[in-house]
Amino acid sequence: MTVQDHHGEDPNHRGEVRNTTIVATARDVVQAHTIGTIAFHNHPAPPGPPVPRELPAAPPRFVGRVDHLAALDGRCSTGVSVISAIGGAGGIGKTWLALAWAHRNLGRFPDGQLFVDLRGFAPTGTPADPFDVLGGFLDSLGVTRRRHPADPGRRAALYRSLVADKRMLVVLDNAATADQVLPLLPGGGSCTVLVTSRSHLPALVARHGAHPVRLGVLTDAEAHTLLATPLGTERAASSADAITRLVRLCGGLPLALGLIAARAVVDPDVSLADTVAELHDFGLDALDSEDPTASLPAVLSWSLRRLTDRQRQVFALLGVAPGPDIGLSAAMHLTGLSRQDTHAVLRGLVEVSLIDRHPGGRYGMHDLVRAYASRIADGSVGPALRRVVDFYAHTAGVAERLLNPHVDQAVLGAPPAGTCPETLPDAATAWRWYDAEHACLLAAQRLAYDRQWHLVVWHLAWNLHTFHSRRGHLRHQLAVWQVAAVAAPHLADPATGTRTHRRLGLARANLGQHEEAMAHLHRALALAEGSGDVAQQAQTHHTFTWAWEQRGVDRSALDHALRALELVRTLTKPMWEADILNSVGWFAARLGDHDTARHHCRAALTLHLRHDNTIGEAAALDSLGYIEHHSGRHHAAITHYRRAVALFRDLGNTAQVADTLDDLGHTHAALGEVDAAHEVWRAAVRLYREQGRDDEADRVQVRLEGT
Repeated sequence: MTVQDHHGEDPNHRGEVRNTTIVATARDVVQAHTIGTIAFHNHPAPPGPPVPRELPAAPPRFVGRVDHLAALDGRCSTGVSVISAIGGAGGIGKTWLALAWAHRNLGRFPDGQLFVDLRGFAPTGTPADPFDVLGGFLDSLGVTRRRHPADPGRRAALYRSLVADKRMLVVLDNAATADQVLPLLPGGGSCTVLVTSRSHLPALVARHGAHPVRLGVLTDAEAHTLLATPLGTERAASSADAITRLVRLCGGLPLALGLIAARAVVDPDVSLADTVAELHDFGLDALDSEDPTASLPAVLSWSLRRLTDRQRQVFALLGVAPGPDIGLSAAMHLTGLSRQDTHAVLRGLVEVSLIDRHPGGRYGMHDLVRAYASRIADGSVGPALRRVVDFYAHTAGVAERLLNPHVDQAVLGAPPAGTCPETLPDAATAWRWYDAEHACLLAAQRLAYDRQWHLVVWHLAWNLHTFHSRRGHLRHQLAVWQVAAVAAPHLADPATGTRTHRRLGLARANLGQHEEAMAHLHRALALAEGSGDVAQQAQTHHTFTWAWEQRGVDRSALDHALRALELVRTLTKPMWEADILNSVGWFAARLGDHDTARHHCRAALTLHLRHDNTIGEAAALDSLGYIEHHSGRHHAAITHYRRAVALFRDLGNTAQVADTLDDLGHTHAALGEVDAAHEVWRAAVRLYREQGRDDEADRVQVRLEGT
């Protein structure tokens, strides 16, 4: 190497040169006073700072989460600092997702990966202190202990300085709060941070633009793969039915599935069928273990450590509340708190992923989480359950009167102190309430039955009748009346027995259970005649018309309709009379007497219009459509049918919409309008399927395929 000094002379010249030259290279430079000579001494380069590789091993049986992995890929492809907050319930697979993605993307982070378990929801001890975590990170980055600043702010600043402009991944697992995470965030623009937590960490999202990644349960297919893969092809095939049942029982919760798979591998002599039996017999206890990390109840319990006493109490109440989810008003009655306080507690439980908020302002939890919550509920939940059941029963009464204001009402009485039925201003709101609360109403009746609240049991059946009838929920209709029949003998009102047998007869007739239907109706009629209750006699004869129609005996149906008309005309019940007039006309039409039929149905329509009874108006128009169709007046029939369909739709009576569309298709077909017939028949099939009326759907589908 030749170095020119600032005089431009050749340093190899042997003359005396009185200047000093310092050359900064990767080698040590010896500073010398020589005669035209600079001496270089070559030494090995000192080791650079370590490159941390701290990730735990990748999860061995990771499945699914394709959309979440893709989302993380997309966010980390920008080349700028990214923070993703992976949240979800205990056992949902947050750490598995973080590690699976990290190991698939190691090439993105040539400067290393830092990992720490922050112990936010750990079985023992307290959450990790960020000051101590920073000390561990500095160790990993090659900073000796004596150079660790004692001041927390300076320690965090040194950490940020060391990772600035580096392409590193920082995984902060199991965080408790945003305050635990914030000092550990890099300050540069090139690092990626994955945070996992049962908490939602909204401050991290709001202050640092973190991308929330919410994990739900696995799909059935993913759950099946997670459970079956460790078993091997042969054992999985021989246990196919048990695997399917376990997937359903575990509800897609990865930890539950993983625990079952691990036990099956460890003890292959225990069949999966035995595991199914254990889950049925022992519930959550079947997934318990002395090892807390291999115990689902233990893992779930860790979420409770950060709850307030009130949050714990409400969590336990939600575990025993009737139904798969709950709305805010029902939750307010369950908790006994104000609306504002109830909302605040529910929000807190959502933020730690113990419950989920669903569309429409409803709250739910995984079945296994619910099972755990119910375990911690104590024996004092009775008043809370009674409040929420009373809320459901009284609000159902309000809704029933809105949907069917002209029906004979059975009044539950004034709501108890502290019970405030939902405000339902109109029928449309009542339909939405019923649709949202249906499963909860069924569960509330079952709970009331278990606790022998007989009056509430019966009134829930009564106030679900119109909803079930118009929505085509025929099996639910039968189920609630079967429960009500057990409660009825405990009630003082003598009309209760008659009404119960009448509604049971109708429910069984709707399902084609003809002998049972007739037995109930004869019993109802005997009770009404024995008590001299003319109104109940008329109603029962009217119900007989439907039961005979289902059996195809129109003559008997007409006889009962005429007897019902005779009885109702002794009462001041114009809407009942209109309904029965329509029935007389309907069965006369089915027997071919179209003039008599038209006369009675037009009289019924006039009465319904006079009293603004829309459901009766729609029924009379449907009957007139049938009469005109069978009289050969097809265009008039179409007009009546289409008006009826529009009214039924406005009323939410989807069951009758399907039936009328079925009849309308015949009229279009009679006119040779095949495309129009197919259009309405396809709509009818869709509705029948939605209502579980598969026999009707199959019948119309066969007709579609044959025309």
